[in-house]
Amino acid sequence: MAEKTKVVEVVPYDPAWKAEYSRIEKRMLEIAGDLIIAAEHVGSTSIEGLWAKPVIDIDLVMESYDQLPEIIRRLQEFGYEHQGNMGIEGREAFKSNRDEGFMKYHLYVCPKDGKGYVEHILFRDYLRSHPAAREEYQAVKQRLAEAYRYDIDAYCDGKTAFVQSILQRASQHQE
Repeated sequence: MAEKTKVVEVVPYDPAWKAEYSRIEKRMLEIAGDLIIAAEHVGSTSIEGLWAKPVIDIDLVMESYDQLPEIIRRLQEFGYEHQGNMGIEGREAFKSNRDEGFMKYHLYVCPKDGKGYVEHILFRDYLRSHPAAREEYQAVKQRLAEAYRYDIDAYCDGKTAFVQSILQRASQHQE
């Protein structure tokens, strides 16, 4: 299972997160670039100005699940453990068992039409283009990080209603 965050810490946006994402992306493209159609920086660190837990989220996007067995094989060669979807449809999680010199990150492999990937992009793009929603989310995260400093599950559960409301707004905004 993924290593659980021991202390929930939400910190001010750091422009270095973009560069760190690029370093991780470059490594992923070296490993599986010919098997994926895109790599995306998702999650809070991908949203300029948003406070976040200092953990990069990266989605490697595959055409379909047909590519997954070979992606798993390649990632395993480089010390990654496949963790399954961890309860989220359309997203396969991987954990590195080696210190690669990167800041902490979460690696996901997703089909291009997978729910996990589609929601990551909808959420990210909506918050990037709606400053008021971004500020609202930041306030929610800061409040939850203070209330649940040693309980990552409660922190994540506390964000669910807000995240769902953003996904609903983003879906309506697309139509």
